[in-house]
Amino acid sequence: MMEKTGAGRRAEIAGAGIGGLTTAAALAQRGWSVTVHERAPTLRTFGAGIYIWSNGLRVLQAIGAYGQATVGAHVGPQFHTRDHNNTTMEEIPINGIGDARLITILRETLINSLVDTCRRSGVEILTNSEAVGATAEGELVLADGSRRKADLVVGADGINSRVRDSLDLMMYRKHLGYGAIRMLIARDDGDVPVEDRERYIEYFTGSRRILYTPASATDLYVALCCAADDAAALKVPADRALWTQSFPHLANLVTRFGDAGRWDAFEVVKLKRWSAGRVAILGDAAHAMPPYLGQGGGCALMNGLGLAAAVDGTTEVTEALAAWEARERPMTEHTQDTAERLGDMNLWPDDIRSQVLKITGKSREIGMERMKTARHAPTATDALA
Repeated sequence: MMEKTGAGRRAEIAGAGIGGLTTAAALAQRGWSVTVHERAPTLRTFGAGIYIWSNGLRVLQAIGAYGQATVGAHVGPQFHTRDHNNTTMEEIPINGIGDARLITILRETLINSLVDTCRRSGVEILTNSEAVGATAEGELVLADGSRRKADLVVGADGINSRVRDSLDLMMYRKHLGYGAIRMLIARDDGDVPVEDRERYIEYFTGSRRILYTPASATDLYVALCCAADDAAALKVPADRALWTQSFPHLANLVTRFGDAGRWDAFEVVKLKRWSAGRVAILGDAAHAMPPYLGQGGGCALMNGLGLAAAVDGTTEVTEALAAWEARERPMTEHTQDTAERLGDMNLWPDDIRSQVLKITGKSREIGMERMKTARHAPTATDALA
C-alpha cells in the first residue's frame, strides 16, 4: 500500500493524453486531489496503434494500469527493417529471454486503461474544459476566464500547448520535413507472407516507407510515411495506385486501404526549462519527437510518474520540479536525439541505405544505444513481473 503523503494538496492538469493521465493517476495514488481538464467533448482518441516498450510497461505496472492495457495486445517476435527489394536490412529481436519487451495495442485501449485507473484513484476529469495558460504562482487559466489555484499545475496539453507558451518556455520547435498518414484496418492473412504476419516490419522505398504493425488479433496499424513536400503521397485518402507502385510486394495490403487516415507532420520540441515556479510541462508539450523509436508515449509515461514521485512528500514544489527535470531530461533528450538521427536515412538513396543498415544492424554498440530507453528502469518502478 502506497503512503498518501500528498493529502491536502491539489493538482490541476491540462490535457487528458498519455502524460496528463499518468501524472494524474500517480498523484492521486499518493493522496493528492487532482482535476484533469480536457478541451475535447469526449476522451476518445483517433484510430491508431501504439508501441509500448519495457520502460512504458513498467510505468503501467506501477500505476495499476498494466492488466487492462495489455488485454488483447499483440506481442511480436521480431522487428524487421526491409529495403526496396523486400530484403531485411536489420532485425531487432524482442520479447525473448534477455530481450527488451515490446507490445502493440490500440491507442484507444491505452487511453481507456489510463482513464479507468484515474477514476479508480479518485481523479476528477472534466471535458469541454480548455486551459489557455498558467501562472508560475500555481494558477491554471481556463478559456471561460476562471482560474484554478493549485499546489502543482501540469501542462500536458500537446504540441500546441497554450500552458507552455503562456510561460515563455519554448527553446525551439523544429519541423522535420517528414510525416505519416496513420490508419487502422482489419488484419487479413493475404497482406504479407505467413512468416511475416506476426512481425513488426518497416518497408523502405526511396523516401517513402510503410510501417506494418499488428495491434491485436484483428487490428492492423499502418503508417504511410513520406516527405512533407511529397504532395501525391501525403494525400488522404491514400493514393493506392501510387503506393502500390512504390511497394509492389505489398499490393494486397495497399489495395485494402480505406478512406480513413490522418496526416501528421513529425516535429521536435525542446524547452528552455521543463517548469516555471509551480508549473510543470511534459509529454509532446515539452519533448515532442519523431516516432522512429516508438518512444513518444513511453517518455510521457516515464516523465508523468517521475513527476509524481518528485513532488511526493515535499512542500518545496519549485525545487522538486527542478530535481525532476535534472533526473529525467537526459534520458528523454537521448531518446529525442537518437530518433531524430534515425530520420536522416529517410532521404538516402536506396542502395546506400541498404548497405549502411546491413552493416550497422550487426553492431552491438549501436544496437545498445538504440535500445537504451527501452531497457531503462524508470523512476518509481519495479522490474516487470
